[in-house]
Amino acid sequence: MVDLVLEEATEKMAKAVGHARAEFAGVRTGRAAPQLIEKLAVDVYGAEVPLQQVANISVPEARMLVVSPYDKTSMGSIEKAIRNSDLGLNPSSDGQVIRLNFPPLTAERRKDLVRLVKHMAEEGKVAVRNVRRAARHDLDQLEHDGDLSKDELQRAEKDLDKLTHAQEAEIESALQHKEQELLAD
Repeated sequence: MVDLVLEEATEKMAKAVGHARAEFAGVRTGRAAPQLIEKLAVDVYGAEVPLQQVANISVPEARMLVVSPYDKTSMGSIEKAIRNSDLGLNPSSDGQVIRLNFPPLTAERRKDLVRLVKHMAEEGKVAVRNVRRAARHDLDQLEHDGDLSKDELQRAEKDLDKLTHAQEAEIESALQHKEQELLAD
């Protein structure tokens, strides 16, 4: 039972770390990356779908993305979705493809993005801690039901704490990497 609780906690914590990393990938660094726009909701055919399902996204240059819609009639919807996003990008279209130029980030904008990324990291850590709290509650319940001795409970809690610290360290490592990326020119 203890192994099951710890295994479930491990899976949930890994998902929280993965989510934090995915959030980091969506923060603009001054370089073009398809991850920045591929999840944008585009209103086509009467439904909201992710951009990656209606267009091909490529990176011909370090500071440019090219969006090639599969259906040219969706160009206007794609441009509107990009303009309405909080990325601060201005799409330019030639009727065939949409080009997105990424201007260099100002020092102030970089600091704002670092603050945003730190907030995302803290949310990831809170999610990991919430998983730990739920797992601890499950372990306490096992001990209360008599399925676990005090010694086994302490051992399991130490394992859970090690796991929690490892996952928080992974989020912190990803945060440091993203900070360096944002602050580099």
